[in-house]
Amino acid sequence: MAEQGEEDREYRQYQRLEDCEEDSPPGEDDEEQLLLHVTEGPTGTGGVHHPLIISLTLPHIYHFHQKNGFACVVLSDVLELVQFLFVVTFSTFLLCCVDYDVLFATRPLNHSHVPEHAKVTLPDAVLPAPQCASRLRAKGWLLFLLVLAGAVWLCRLVTALRRLVGYWEIRSFYIRALGIPAEELCNHSWQSVQARLLALQRRQPLCVQRRELTELDIHHRILRFRNYTVAMVNKSLLPVRFRLPLLGPVVFLTRGLQFNLELLLFRGPAALFQNTWSLRPQVKRAGARRALARGL
Repeated sequence: MAEQGEEDREYRQYQRLEDCEEDSPPGEDDEEQLLLHVTEGPTGTGGVHHPLIISLTLPHIYHFHQKNGFACVVLSDVLELVQFLFVVTFSTFLLCCVDYDVLFATRPLNHSHVPEHAKVTLPDAVLPAPQCASRLRAKGWLLFLLVLAGAVWLCRLVTALRRLVGYWEIRSFYIRALGIPAEELCNHSWQSVQARLLALQRRQPLCVQRRELTELDIHHRILRFRNYTVAMVNKSLLPVRFRLPLLGPVVFLTRGLQFNLELLLFRGPAALFQNTWSLRPQVKRAGARRALARGL
């Protein structure tokens, strides 16, 4: 009976809260995940200490550690940009600069210096540069796709540069606040980094919030969007379960569907979150939920 009473008390902790028509209490919307670190040396002409605000979230700090530091992040971004350029350039070369009739020997070579039964080599099938350029100009759809690919590449370049600035701030935070040099980051586990974060929180305020930072807070912030997704799947709010003839119930969640759901719910212009850590104020009002649901 005592165990049953304890289970009942634990169950009551998870009962649904009553809807509230009022806005969130003051201060809840300001629970941001900005990290504050006071610089050790004087800054500015007056030599006054000021907090260095790291306007990035704990998930960025976690991913920075998982990607083994600043050099690996930069190398990864550079290789992705180079890979994109290589794929576009090589695909264009294969479409416009290769004579496949010669390559597959469906048409004989017309070079006087080549014997009739000579072996066809790759240079024989590659068209000259002027002929390749003329074939490229003749295909308007290909030019349009190249312009579109160039715009996508520029967007990815700008995104990589912006991410580079953020990761440089995180690198400074690891070195100056957590005392982990860049060359030793790969020797520290995430548990070690998390312990240093908690120790720093105890020495000086680290997160702009009203309560102490704990391991559970860090895990919740890192897995916030994933936890929301798992909860919506468990509550059958996302259309990922289907019943097929002869096969019965199946789960269908491709990468493309997952990307669209994250864009719709978390990262898009009409998402429920106004940033990476807080919901929009109107989402928290019970009276506006039905209208928001219809709009969504």
